[in-house]
Amino acid sequence: MAAPEIFHSDRPFALESGATLPALDIAYHTYGRLNAAGDNVVWVCHALTANSDVADWWPHTVESGCFLDPADKFIICANIIGSCYGSTGPLSVNPATGEPYYDSFPRLTMRDIVAAHRLLADALGIGRIAALVGSSVGGFQAIEWAVSEPDRFDKLILIATDAKASPWAIAIDETQRMAIRADHSYGEHRPDAARDGLAAARAIGLLSYRGPWGYNATQQDRSDIAPLADDRRAVTYQRYQGEKLCRRFNAYSYVAILDAFDTHDAGYRRGGVGPALQRITADTIVIGISSDIIFTPREMRDLAAMIPLADYHEIDSGFGHDGFLVEHDKLNSILNHFINR
Repeated sequence: MAAPEIFHSDRPFALESGATLPALDIAYHTYGRLNAAGDNVVWVCHALTANSDVADWWPHTVESGCFLDPADKFIICANIIGSCYGSTGPLSVNPATGEPYYDSFPRLTMRDIVAAHRLLADALGIGRIAALVGSSVGGFQAIEWAVSEPDRFDKLILIATDAKASPWAIAIDETQRMAIRADHSYGEHRPDAARDGLAAARAIGLLSYRGPWGYNATQQDRSDIAPLADDRRAVTYQRYQGEKLCRRFNAYSYVAILDAFDTHDAGYRRGGVGPALQRITADTIVIGISSDIIFTPREMRDLAAMIPLADYHEIDSGFGHDGFLVEHDKLNSILNHFINR
C-alpha cells in the first residue's frame, strides 16, 4: 500500500448520533491528473476493510486499458472514517483524554461517512464528478451520496450492493460482532484487543463472501487425507484468513464499520427507498454476481429497476460476493464501455 495523503480539518465534525468529533483526518489516494476542463474525476468508494489505495485492493482495475485508467481519468478514493488506514477512527487519539478512543469512539452512520467524502471533495475543489463507483459497502456510500447530491454525478456504478442493509446482511454483521465481543479482551485499551475474536469474525464473514461454490471449488482436500486430519484445506484457509486480517486491522474499527453498515437506508426520512432512488439523475449501471449470497441477483435487479436511468448486468462467477474482486476481466469488459461512452 502506497502512503496516502491526509486531509486535516480542525473544525468540529457533527455526527448523526449527536456526538461530535473535535477534528477530522481523512486519508486519500489519487491517480492520474485532473484535466483542464475538470470533467474526468472518478470517485471510488471502498468496501469494509479496504483502504484508499484502490490499486492495492482491487487488482487490474487501476491500469492502462482498464476502466479506472489513470492515463485519462483522475481517480480519487478516501479511506472511510472509522477505519484504521489514516482516517479518524477508534485508534485515533481523543483530544479530551490524550489516549486513543478504542471502544469509546462515537457511533457512525453511513450518512456520516458520506458527509466526510463531501467535505474532502469540497476541500479538494472537486465539484462535478464524472463517475461515482461503489462495490459492496462502497456501494452503500455511493447510493447515499448519489441520493443526497444527485446533481454532482454524471455516472453511477453500483456493484454487488443495495439501497438498504437487509436483515440477512445485518444478521451476518451481528454474528461477527458476537464473535468479537465473546473475546474477553474486547474493551481493553490496546490496539490488539480481541484479536482472537476478530479472527473468528473474519472467518465468519468469509463464508458469506465466497459461499459454497467458492469454497467447494478451491478448498478441496487431497484424496489421501486422513479422516482425523486437522489440516484440511478449508480449516487452514479459515485460520489463515483470520490471522491475515489481524495483522492489518483492529477489532474496534471492524465493529465501528459493521455498525455503520447496519445503518444504511437510503430511504430513511425520504419517504422510503423507492422515492429516494428516484432522486438519482446519473446514468447508472448496476452489476450483480450470479453466486452472491449477500446481495443476490434478484435484489440487484430490483435495485436497478428502482433507479430511473439504470441498466443491469450480471457477472457469471462461482466466487460469490468476492467475484467483484476476482472477475476483473469481466468487470473491465462491462465497465470500459459504460464509463467511456
